[in-house]
Amino acid sequence: MILVVMGVSGSGKSTLGRALAGHLGWDFIEGDEHHSNRSVEKMRSGRPLTDEDRRPWLERLHDIVARYSDQGQSVVLTCSALKAEYREILGRDVSDLRFVFLSGAPAVVRERVQARKQHFMPPELLDSQIAELEPPDAAVVVPVQLSSDEQVRLVCQALAH
Repeated sequence: MILVVMGVSGSGKSTLGRALAGHLGWDFIEGDEHHSNRSVEKMRSGRPLTDEDRRPWLERLHDIVARYSDQGQSVVLTCSALKAEYREILGRDVSDLRFVFLSGAPAVVRERVQARKQHFMPPELLDSQIAELEPPDAAVVVPVQLSSDEQVRLVCQALAH
C-alpha cells in the first residue's frame, strides 16, 4: 500500500507520516525534501508555488511511489497534494494508493505554522494553500487536533491495519 499523508502546511503531515511508518514498519518519505532549491527559495521568500512550479516535484514523488508500488512494497509519503490534479499525478498507474487528509480549522493550523522555527514555509503562505485546497473525495479524514497516537489509531482502523 502507498499511503499519502496530505494537507496544508502545518497540519502535521510529517509527524503523522513518521508515526504511521514507525507503527506499520514501512518506509517513510518526506515529500518536502524533494522540492527543488528554486522552489524552496521561492517559498522561503514568501511567494507561493504555482502549478508549474509544483509539477516537477509531483512527478519526482510519483516516480518514487511508483517504484515502491512496482516492487510490491509499502510506504508512507507526505505531500500537501492540495488539488485533485496533483493527487492524480501521484496516483497515476500506482496500485493501492490511499490518501490520509489532515483536516482542521485554519486558526489551529495557523498557530502551528507560526510556532515552527526551522521550516522554509513562512506562515504568510498558509492562506494561499488554504485557498487552493480541494479536499479529497476519497480519503481517511484525520482531525489535526487529535494526538499523534489517536491519529495513528484512527488511520489504522480505517485501513484495517
